[in-house]
Amino acid sequence: MKKSFATRPLLTLLAAATLALPGAPLNAQVNLPALGDSVSQDLDIGTERRLGDQVMRQIRVDPDYVLDPLLQEYLEGIWTPLVNAGRKLGHIGDETQARFAWEPFLVRDKSVNAFALPGGFVGTHLGLIAMTTSRDELASVLAHELSHITQRHIARRIAGDSRNSMVAVAGLLLGILAASRGNIDLANAGIVGGQAAATQLSLNFSRDMEREADRVGFNVLVEAGFAGSGMVGMFERMEQAYHLMDSGAYPYLRSHPLTSERIGDARTRLALEPFMRPRGLAEHALMAARARALMDPRVEAWKVLENYDAGARNIKESGGYEQLGARYAAALSSIKLRNFDRAEASLRSAELTLQLIAPSPVETAAAKRLLTYLRAELAQARGRPADGIAALDQLPGEKSRPMLMQRVGLALASGPAATSGPALREAADALQTHVSLEPNDAYAWSQLALIWEKLGQPLRAVRAQAETRAAAGDLNGAIDRLRSGLRQSRGADADQVEASVIDARLRTLVYERQSILAEMYRGRYIPPDVELPN
Repeated sequence: MKKSFATRPLLTLLAAATLALPGAPLNAQVNLPALGDSVSQDLDIGTERRLGDQVMRQIRVDPDYVLDPLLQEYLEGIWTPLVNAGRKLGHIGDETQARFAWEPFLVRDKSVNAFALPGGFVGTHLGLIAMTTSRDELASVLAHELSHITQRHIARRIAGDSRNSMVAVAGLLLGILAASRGNIDLANAGIVGGQAAATQLSLNFSRDMEREADRVGFNVLVEAGFAGSGMVGMFERMEQAYHLMDSGAYPYLRSHPLTSERIGDARTRLALEPFMRPRGLAEHALMAARARALMDPRVEAWKVLENYDAGARNIKESGGYEQLGARYAAALSSIKLRNFDRAEASLRSAELTLQLIAPSPVETAAAKRLLTYLRAELAQARGRPADGIAALDQLPGEKSRPMLMQRVGLALASGPAATSGPALREAADALQTHVSLEPNDAYAWSQLALIWEKLGQPLRAVRAQAETRAAAGDLNGAIDRLRSGLRQSRGADADQVEASVIDARLRTLVYERQSILAEMYRGRYIPPDVELPN
């Protein structure tokens, strides 16, 4: 059985990635260009994206790569305006816009961290979301990381003498990790929390780059409609956390060290901006609470959170948002612990707290929506799908991805196919439409596979399983599943139309894998059955 990345030493993984590039040097000489120099010949946009894809193929198959629809939607709701603002301000050119991924993703880790990867990927630890008090604070971190990407800091940091950029980068990553083997925590860290942190270590930016990311990030933050006070507030919270660094809870401080100069510059910029009151506090409190409950999936952690609302300050002292978040976290933790009566009580308490806070109508509607989803989640866990559907019906006309996934979950919880067939087929049709428009949605494919299994459609289930792997970047796993499907299609009663689809898709993925290998091995002949290195 394939090991989880949490059990695979980071150095071994990047060594394998380096050895996959023939001739990779073990000690890359790195000469950083002056800030503002062109780096296109050292690490062009296409090469940087391919490097990011290589790293993401490892990250997406890790169990700590979070696929929670609500948190992902919230993260993207902050990220997308920042990208649009960066483009409006001229920081993102047409080629970079088209070639880079501009993809944020979530990592199940309780430490406070975020990191940029080559090619426009930005990871956010759930611990970071959990410790922020407003969406503006979270947006300030994402704006800073976005600016590292738009200013090509990653390419500047890893550009070297060699014109064979992929080899130089792989050698650099391996060399830096080898130099840090004395750090036991780093050597034993997992690929998502560990490789991402180690990759960020290898991309520690100069002070000039950090200052530039602060300046550009602040402008992007404000242009996107967020309060500039979010960056100052985040800096101040990080400054207070300096004494906690040795606990390992704040790796962001190691890769982005704060200085009094950076904090002072941020305060100066804020003084020049019109005052803007933070918005969306209720919604953020709920999403921070969700992150808190999901970042540590141990029973012991959930038991602590189940009583979290008892220790929160009262509504008058905290404005109510702390209590709102605490009760949401308590309810979700009780659902995970299957203490459903306790979950119901905490959820009702959260709903009452929202009424007492009484934010603006828009903010109230956003918070009520999230509490409605939690009620549907509770109904699904209790095996009462009708109650969940009734809850979701309170959100008429919503066609979001979280709505689709929640309704699919309720359909799967509706009992055997003999009684829930219509609901399952409706969910299958909706998912099939969704993946035709979003073919890289691995979570949607995985849910579709479960539905086809329940409906007694084994070939369709196998194909959906293969597409799940392909969407996650695991081409080897996808090809294996499709070949298994072809073997199953030899039965007399097999669906030959579906078999033809599987055969065509298999040929496409084999060709795609060959193309990637050809790029990695610089045109050498690669037999068709050679797999991508893991």
